[in-house]
Amino acid sequence: MRVIVVGGGIAGLTTALALHRDGHDVRVLEARDDTVAGAGISLWPNALAALDRIGAGDAVRAAGGRVTAGAVRWRDGGWIRRPDPNRLVDALGEPLVVVERPILRDVLSRLLPPGTVRFGTSVEGSAGLDADLIVGADGIGSVLARELNGALPRTYAGYTAWRGVADATFDPVFAGEVLGPGSQFGLVPLGADRTYWFATAQLPEGTWFDDEYAYVRGLVDGWADPLPRLVAATDPAVLLRNDLYDRPTAKVLHRGRIVLVGDAAHPMRPHLGQGGCQAIEDAVTLADCVRTCDDLPRAMMRYAGARRRRTRAVVRDSNLIGRVVNGRPAAVWGALIRSSVLVPDAVVRTRLATIASRRAFTRTLES
Repeated sequence: MRVIVVGGGIAGLTTALALHRDGHDVRVLEARDDTVAGAGISLWPNALAALDRIGAGDAVRAAGGRVTAGAVRWRDGGWIRRPDPNRLVDALGEPLVVVERPILRDVLSRLLPPGTVRFGTSVEGSAGLDADLIVGADGIGSVLARELNGALPRTYAGYTAWRGVADATFDPVFAGEVLGPGSQFGLVPLGADRTYWFATAQLPEGTWFDDEYAYVRGLVDGWADPLPRLVAATDPAVLLRNDLYDRPTAKVLHRGRIVLVGDAAHPMRPHLGQGGCQAIEDAVTLADCVRTCDDLPRAMMRYAGARRRRTRAVVRDSNLIGRVVNGRPAAVWGALIRSSVLVPDAVVRTRLATIASRRAFTRTLES
Protein backbone atom coordinates (compact mmCIF):
# COMPACT_ATOMS: atom_id res chain seq x y z
CA MET A 1 0.00 0.00 0.00
CA ARG A 2 0.88 3.66 -0.23
CA VAL A 3 0.91 4.94 3.33
CA ILE A 4 1.19 8.49 4.65
CA VAL A 5 1.98 8.94 8.33
CA VAL A 6 1.15 12.40 9.65
CA GLY A 7 3.62 13.21 12.44
CA GLY A 8 7.31 12.37 12.79
CA GLY A 9 7.55 11.74 16.52
CA ILE A 10 7.97 8.37 18.21
CA ALA A 11 4.48 7.19 17.22
CA GLY A 12 4.94 8.20 13.59
CA LEU A 13 8.42 6.80 13.15
CA THR A 14 7.55 3.48 14.75
CA THR A 15 4.44 3.17 12.59
CA ALA A 16 6.46 3.96 9.49
CA LEU A 17 9.09 1.36 10.38
CA ALA A 18 6.53 -1.34 11.20
CA LEU A 19 4.69 -0.85 7.90
CA HIS A 20 7.87 -0.41 5.85
CA ARG A 21 9.17 -3.77 7.08
CA ASP A 22 6.05 -5.38 5.62
CA GLY A 23 6.81 -3.92 2.20
CA HIS A 24 4.53 -0.88 2.16
CA ASP A 25 5.54 2.42 0.55
CA VAL A 26 5.59 4.80 3.52
CA ARG A 27 6.06 8.58 3.75
CA VAL A 28 6.12 10.55 6.99
CA LEU A 29 4.96 14.18 6.94
CA GLU A 30 6.22 16.28 9.87
CA ALA A 31 5.19 19.91 10.31
CA ARG A 32 8.31 20.87 12.26
CA ASP A 33 11.67 21.41 10.62
CA ASP A 34 13.17 18.92 13.06
CA THR A 35 12.10 16.81 16.03
CA VAL A 36 15.29 17.10 18.06
CA ALA A 37 13.62 18.67 21.12
CA GLY A 38 13.08 16.34 24.02
CA ALA A 39 14.69 14.94 27.13
CA GLY A 40 14.29 11.25 27.98
CA ILE A 41 11.69 8.58 27.46
CA SER A 42 11.09 5.47 29.55
CA LEU A 43 10.61 2.32 27.52
CA TRP A 44 9.04 -0.42 29.58
CA PRO A 45 9.27 -4.10 28.61
CA ASN A 46 5.90 -3.96 26.83
CA ALA A 47 7.32 -1.37 24.41
CA LEU A 48 10.60 -3.27 24.08
CA ALA A 49 8.67 -6.41 23.15
CA ALA A 50 6.89 -4.43 20.44
CA LEU A 51 10.18 -2.98 19.15
CA ASP A 52 11.65 -6.49 19.03
CA ARG A 53 8.93 -7.48 16.55
CA ILE A 54 10.11 -4.82 14.09
CA GLY A 55 13.83 -5.38 14.56
CA ALA A 56 14.58 -2.28 16.66
CA GLY A 57 14.66 -3.62 20.21
CA ASP A 58 18.34 -4.42 20.58
CA ALA A 59 19.47 -1.10 19.07
CA VAL A 60 17.24 0.77 21.51
CA ARG A 61 18.48 -1.21 24.50
CA ALA A 62 22.07 -0.47 23.52
CA ALA A 63 21.34 3.27 23.37
CA GLY A 64 19.95 3.74 26.89
CA GLY A 65 20.30 3.12 30.60
CA ARG A 66 18.53 0.46 32.64
CA VAL A 67 16.31 0.57 35.72
CA THR A 68 15.78 -2.68 37.61
CA ALA A 69 14.07 -1.71 40.89
CA GLY A 70 11.85 1.39 40.91
CA ALA A 71 12.13 3.10 44.31
CA VAL A 72 9.72 5.63 45.84
CA ARG A 73 10.92 8.07 48.53
CA TRP A 74 9.79 11.15 50.42
CA ARG A 75 11.51 14.43 49.64
CA ASP A 76 13.48 14.16 52.93
CA GLY A 77 14.94 10.83 51.75
CA GLY A 78 12.67 8.54 53.77
CA TRP A 79 11.50 5.43 51.98
CA ILE A 80 7.93 4.93 50.80
CA ARG A 81 8.94 1.76 48.95
CA ARG A 82 12.45 0.34 49.05
CA PRO A 83 12.13 -2.57 46.64
CA ASP A 84 14.32 -5.52 45.87
CA PRO A 85 17.10 -4.52 43.40
CA ASN A 86 15.59 -6.72 40.67
CA ARG A 87 11.96 -5.92 41.36
CA LEU A 88 11.12 -4.74 37.83
CA VAL A 89 13.01 -7.57 36.15
CA ASP A 90 11.19 -10.16 38.24
CA ALA A 91 7.80 -8.59 37.57
CA LEU A 92 8.16 -7.55 33.95
CA GLY A 93 10.70 -9.85 32.36
CA GLU A 94 13.55 -7.38 31.79
CA PRO A 95 14.74 -3.95 32.95
CA LEU A 96 13.11 -0.68 32.03
CA VAL A 97 15.25 1.17 29.44
CA VAL A 98 15.60 4.97 29.43
CA VAL A 99 16.71 6.67 26.21
CA GLU A 100 17.17 10.28 25.17
CA ARG A 101 14.40 11.12 22.74
CA PRO A 102 16.70 12.43 19.98
CA ILE A 103 18.71 9.20 20.17
CA LEU A 104 15.56 7.08 19.94
CA ARG A 105 14.47 9.15 16.97
CA ASP A 106 17.82 8.52 15.28
CA VAL A 107 17.71 4.77 15.98
CA LEU A 108 14.29 4.48 14.34
CA SER A 109 15.13 6.83 11.46
CA ARG A 110 18.26 4.87 10.51
CA LEU A 111 16.08 1.79 9.96
CA LEU A 112 13.97 3.64 7.39
CA PRO A 113 14.93 4.42 3.79
CA PRO A 114 16.55 7.85 3.37
CA GLY A 115 14.01 10.55 2.60
CA THR A 116 11.11 8.77 4.29
CA VAL A 117 10.51 11.73 6.63
CA ARG A 118 9.61 15.04 5.02
CA PHE A 119 10.08 17.89 7.46
CA GLY A 120 8.33 21.25 7.29
CA THR A 121 5.24 19.68 5.74
CA SER A 122 1.99 20.73 7.43
CA VAL A 123 -1.22 18.75 7.00
CA GLU A 124 -4.62 20.39 7.44
CA GLY A 125 -6.65 17.23 6.87
CA SER A 126 -6.87 14.08 4.80
CA ALA A 127 -8.13 15.80 1.65
CA GLY A 128 -5.48 15.81 -1.04
CA LEU A 129 -3.32 13.15 0.55
CA ASP A 130 -2.64 10.47 -2.07
CA ALA A 131 -2.50 7.27 -0.05
CA ASP A 132 -4.32 4.02 0.58
CA LEU A 133 -3.83 4.46 4.34
CA ILE A 134 -3.38 7.68 6.33
CA VAL A 135 -2.08 7.33 9.88
CA GLY A 136 -2.70 10.17 12.32
CA ALA A 137 0.35 10.27 14.59
CA ASP A 138 0.17 14.03 15.11
CA GLY A 139 -0.15 14.15 18.89
CA ILE A 140 -2.64 15.50 21.40
CA GLY A 141 -3.66 18.37 19.07
CA SER A 142 -4.15 15.98 16.14
CA VAL A 143 -5.78 17.43 13.04
CA LEU A 144 -6.87 13.97 11.94
CA ALA A 145 -8.33 13.09 15.34
CA ARG A 146 -10.56 16.18 15.07
CA GLU A 147 -11.48 15.26 11.52
CA LEU A 148 -12.82 11.94 12.79
CA ASN A 149 -14.23 13.08 16.15
CA GLY A 150 -15.01 16.78 15.99
CA ALA A 151 -13.81 19.03 18.81
CA LEU A 152 -11.55 17.35 21.39
CA PRO A 153 -11.06 20.10 23.97
CA ARG A 154 -8.02 20.09 26.23
CA THR A 155 -8.27 20.99 29.92
CA TYR A 156 -5.41 21.99 32.19
CA ALA A 157 -4.50 19.23 34.66
CA GLY A 158 -3.54 21.72 37.40
CA TYR A 159 0.20 21.24 37.34
CA THR A 160 3.23 21.70 35.13
CA ALA A 161 6.36 19.65 34.43
CA TRP A 162 10.03 20.31 33.79
CA ARG A 163 12.36 17.79 32.15
CA GLY A 164 16.11 17.78 31.95
CA VAL A 165 19.23 15.70 31.37
CA ALA A 166 22.01 16.08 33.94
CA ASP A 167 25.68 15.47 33.25
CA ALA A 168 25.92 13.53 36.50
CA THR A 169 25.13 10.11 37.91
CA PHE A 170 23.68 8.75 41.15
CA ASP A 171 23.39 5.51 43.10
CA PRO A 172 20.98 3.38 41.00
CA VAL A 173 19.21 2.19 44.18
CA PHE A 174 17.48 5.60 44.15
CA ALA A 175 16.17 5.32 40.58
CA GLY A 176 12.43 6.01 40.65
CA GLU A 177 10.37 8.80 42.19
CA VAL A 178 10.57 11.24 45.10
CA LEU A 179 7.36 12.83 46.40
CA GLY A 180 6.58 16.04 48.25
CA PRO A 181 3.34 17.96 48.87
CA GLY A 182 2.16 19.29 45.53
CA SER A 183 5.28 18.19 43.66
CA GLN A 184 7.02 15.12 42.31
CA PHE A 185 10.52 14.31 41.08
CA GLY A 186 11.65 11.38 38.96
CA LEU A 187 15.23 10.27 38.22
CA VAL A 188 16.56 7.47 36.04
CA PRO A 189 19.99 6.71 34.53
CA LEU A 190 20.61 7.42 30.85
CA GLY A 191 23.80 5.40 30.80
CA ALA A 192 27.17 5.54 32.49
CA ASP A 193 27.41 9.30 32.98
CA ARG A 194 24.04 11.01 32.48
CA THR A 195 20.66 11.16 34.22
CA TYR A 196 17.16 11.96 32.97
CA TRP A 197 14.96 13.72 35.52
CA PHE A 198 11.58 15.39 35.68
CA ALA A 199 9.83 17.56 38.25
CA THR A 200 6.20 18.66 38.65
CA ALA A 201 4.56 21.44 40.63
CA GLN A 202 1.05 22.80 41.07
CA LEU A 203 0.83 26.19 39.38
CA PRO A 204 -1.89 28.19 37.63
CA GLU A 205 -2.06 27.52 33.92
CA GLY A 206 0.39 29.58 31.90
CA THR A 207 2.56 30.59 34.85
CA TRP A 208 5.98 31.22 33.33
CA PHE A 209 9.12 32.48 35.01
CA ASP A 210 11.87 34.71 33.69
CA ASP A 211 14.31 32.06 34.88
CA GLU A 212 12.71 28.60 34.80
CA TYR A 213 15.98 26.97 35.78
CA ALA A 214 16.28 29.05 38.94
CA TYR A 215 12.69 28.22 39.87
CA VAL A 216 13.31 24.47 39.58
CA ARG A 217 16.51 24.74 41.62
CA GLY A 218 14.49 26.50 44.30
CA LEU A 219 11.75 23.89 44.04
CA VAL A 220 14.11 21.06 45.01
CA ASP A 221 16.17 23.08 47.49
CA GLY A 222 16.33 21.04 50.69
CA TRP A 223 15.20 17.80 49.03
CA ALA A 224 17.31 14.70 49.59
CA ASP A 225 20.41 13.99 47.54
CA PRO A 226 20.84 13.56 44.63
CA LEU A 227 17.99 15.80 43.48
CA PRO A 228 19.55 19.27 44.02
CA ARG A 229 22.85 17.99 42.62
CA LEU A 230 21.20 16.65 39.46
CA VAL A 231 19.36 19.88 38.74
CA ALA A 232 22.57 21.84 39.31
CA ALA A 233 24.35 19.60 36.77
CA THR A 234 21.77 20.32 34.05
CA ASP A 235 22.38 22.79 31.23
CA PRO A 236 19.66 25.48 31.59
CA ALA A 237 19.55 25.83 27.81
CA VAL A 238 18.08 22.35 27.39
CA LEU A 239 15.57 22.48 30.25
CA LEU A 240 12.05 21.78 28.98
CA ARG A 241 8.82 23.09 30.53
CA ASN A 242 5.26 22.05 29.67
CA ASP A 243 1.90 22.59 31.32
CA LEU A 244 0.07 19.25 31.45
CA TYR A 245 -3.34 18.82 29.82
CA ASP A 246 -6.05 16.21 29.67
CA ARG A 247 -7.91 15.46 26.46
CA PRO A 248 -10.59 12.84 25.89
CA THR A 249 -9.66 9.57 24.24
CA ALA A 250 -10.86 9.61 20.64
CA LYS A 251 -14.11 7.69 20.37
CA VAL A 252 -13.53 7.12 16.66
CA LEU A 253 -10.12 5.58 16.00
CA HIS A 254 -10.61 4.89 12.30
CA ARG A 255 -12.84 5.74 9.40
CA GLY A 256 -12.27 4.86 5.77
CA ARG A 257 -8.56 5.14 5.07
CA ILE A 258 -7.73 7.13 8.26
CA VAL A 259 -6.54 5.59 11.53
CA LEU A 260 -5.13 7.14 14.72
CA VAL A 261 -2.14 6.09 16.85
CA GLY A 262 -0.42 7.43 19.97
CA ASP A 263 -1.50 10.66 21.64
CA ALA A 264 -3.76 11.44 18.71
CA ALA A 265 -5.83 8.43 19.78
CA HIS A 266 -5.42 8.24 23.56
CA PRO A 267 -3.42 10.96 25.34
CA MET A 268 -2.53 10.14 28.94
CA ARG A 269 -0.74 11.73 31.85
CA PRO A 270 2.93 10.73 32.20
CA HIS A 271 2.81 9.07 35.63
CA LEU A 272 3.06 5.46 34.44
CA GLY A 273 5.61 6.30 31.75
CA GLN A 274 3.32 4.67 29.18
CA GLY A 275 2.51 7.44 26.69
CA GLY A 276 5.33 6.60 24.31
CA CYS A 277 5.12 2.90 25.13
CA GLN A 278 1.48 2.66 24.14
CA ALA A 279 2.21 4.61 20.95
CA ILE A 280 4.84 2.01 20.05
CA GLU A 281 2.35 -0.76 20.80
CA ASP A 282 -0.21 0.99 18.56
CA ALA A 283 2.24 1.11 15.67
CA VAL A 284 3.24 -2.55 15.83
CA THR A 285 -0.33 -3.72 16.40
CA LEU A 286 -1.54 -1.71 13.41
CA ALA A 287 1.07 -3.30 11.16
CA ASP A 288 0.20 -6.76 12.50
CA CYS A 289 -3.50 -6.22 11.78
CA VAL A 290 -2.79 -4.98 8.24
CA ARG A 291 -0.55 -7.98 7.60
CA THR A 292 -2.89 -10.66 8.95
CA CYS A 293 -6.33 -9.44 7.84
CA ASP A 294 -7.88 -10.02 4.43
CA ASP A 295 -8.69 -6.37 3.74
CA LEU A 296 -8.08 -2.90 5.17
CA PRO A 297 -11.54 -2.34 6.71
CA ARG A 298 -11.24 -5.60 8.65
CA ALA A 299 -7.70 -4.68 9.73
CA MET A 300 -8.86 -1.29 11.03
CA MET A 301 -11.70 -2.83 13.00
CA ARG A 302 -9.39 -5.39 14.59
CA TYR A 303 -6.81 -2.72 15.43
CA ALA A 304 -9.37 -0.38 17.02
CA GLY A 305 -10.91 -3.13 19.13
CA ALA A 306 -7.54 -4.37 20.40
CA ARG A 307 -6.20 -0.92 21.23
CA ARG A 308 -9.37 0.27 22.97
CA ARG A 309 -9.24 -2.72 25.30
CA ARG A 310 -5.54 -2.28 25.92
CA THR A 311 -5.34 1.47 26.52
CA ARG A 312 -8.51 2.05 28.53
CA ALA A 313 -7.03 0.93 31.86
CA VAL A 314 -3.64 2.56 31.17
CA VAL A 315 -5.24 5.95 30.58
CA ARG A 316 -7.40 5.57 33.69
CA ASP A 317 -4.55 4.52 35.98
CA SER A 318 -2.18 7.22 34.67
CA ASN A 319 -4.74 9.92 35.34
CA LEU A 320 -5.60 8.51 38.78
CA ILE A 321 -1.94 8.52 39.86
CA GLY A 322 -1.64 12.11 38.66
CA ARG A 323 -4.63 13.22 40.71
CA VAL A 324 -3.32 11.46 43.84
CA VAL A 325 0.32 12.58 43.62
CA ASN A 326 -0.60 16.15 42.77
CA GLY A 327 -3.68 16.29 44.97
CA ARG A 328 -4.87 18.89 47.43
CA PRO A 329 -5.05 19.53 50.31
CA ALA A 330 -1.66 18.39 51.57
CA ALA A 331 -3.13 16.43 54.52
CA VAL A 332 -5.34 14.36 52.22
CA TRP A 333 -2.46 13.87 49.80
CA GLY A 334 -0.17 12.65 52.56
CA ALA A 335 -2.79 10.25 53.91
CA LEU A 336 -3.32 8.68 50.47
CA ILE A 337 0.39 8.20 49.89
CA ARG A 338 0.93 6.72 53.34
CA SER A 339 -1.97 4.33 52.91
CA SER A 340 -0.42 3.08 49.67
CA VAL A 341 2.48 1.68 51.70
CA LEU A 342 0.04 -0.84 53.19
CA VAL A 343 -0.52 -2.43 49.78
CA PRO A 344 1.80 -5.48 49.54
CA ASP A 345 4.51 -5.07 46.94
CA ALA A 346 3.44 -8.34 45.33
CA VAL A 347 0.08 -6.75 44.56
CA VAL A 348 1.77 -3.67 43.11
CA ARG A 349 4.06 -5.82 40.95
CA THR A 350 1.14 -7.88 39.67
CA ARG A 351 -0.78 -4.78 38.67
CA LEU A 352 2.29 -3.29 37.01
CA ALA A 353 2.82 -6.51 35.07
CA THR A 354 -0.66 -6.25 33.53
CA ILE A 355 0.37 -2.89 32.09
CA ALA A 356 4.09 -2.94 31.39
CA SER A 357 5.38 -6.52 31.05
CA ARG A 358 6.41 -8.12 27.77
CA ARG A 359 3.46 -10.45 28.11
CA ALA A 360 1.08 -7.50 28.49
CA PHE A 361 1.83 -6.51 24.91
CA THR A 362 2.13 -9.92 23.28
CA ARG A 363 -1.23 -10.91 24.78
CA THR A 364 -2.93 -8.12 22.81
CA LEU A 365 -1.70 -9.58 19.53
CA GLU A 366 -3.03 -13.00 20.47
CA SER A 367 -6.53 -11.81 21.36
